[in-house]
Amino acid sequence: MAQTEQILQVIRLARAFFRQRAEMGEEYLFGHVDTWPELSMKTLYESMEACQKCGLGGGRTNLVFGDGDEHADIMFIGEAPGRDEDLQGKPFVGKAGQLLTRIIESIKLGRSEVYITNIVKCRPPGNRDPSPAEIKACLPFLHQQIGMVRPKVICALGRIAAQTLLRTQSPISGLRGKVHIYHPYGSNHGIKLIATFHPAALLRNPQLKRVVWEDVKLLRKEYDGLIIE
Repeated sequence: MAQTEQILQVIRLARAFFRQRAEMGEEYLFGHVDTWPELSMKTLYESMEACQKCGLGGGRTNLVFGDGDEHADIMFIGEAPGRDEDLQGKPFVGKAGQLLTRIIESIKLGRSEVYITNIVKCRPPGNRDPSPAEIKACLPFLHQQIGMVRPKVICALGRIAAQTLLRTQSPISGLRGKVHIYHPYGSNHGIKLIATFHPAALLRNPQLKRVVWEDVKLLRKEYDGLIIE
């Protein structure tokens, strides 16, 4: 397991290095880096199947990796799987997931047109918040997913997703309603990020639906602007 992760990391760093040199005009006998085969989601998934980097791996029913278009322009990122997700091995399939589907459809998109995943890929016991150690253990996998999808816009669902991606302790109420820039580790390329409340929060507090509607309208506006550009 550790050896597989190290190999993936070396390949990722090598690609980044040689792409940078190629952009500076240098050529290589072994071809341009953009002709190299990409690491696949399947490879990444297989590298995670036996993961025991934190205690969550031993208690899961299924690894909840991700779902949707692997080359989507919009990526939705939540915090962790719940009971239904753990049983089915897919993110956002319970009541909160059904609400997320309706939210996505409200801005004229379908689940198959976006990519959906979580910060943590295994269900925390009792659906508790993932711990800082669990987040730290799983975050490298998420970074690789983002690098593979290469979304134009990220929507962070809930406090934990927003705080983790933006590397801040600010409350979700202070992060939503504006456009942030997410910088992947090791990259100067920024991705627009919009934070909003987790769909589960809407189930508990229906009055938040109006706020989330404003956030996803902003998401759609930013996405449309990038497409035009």
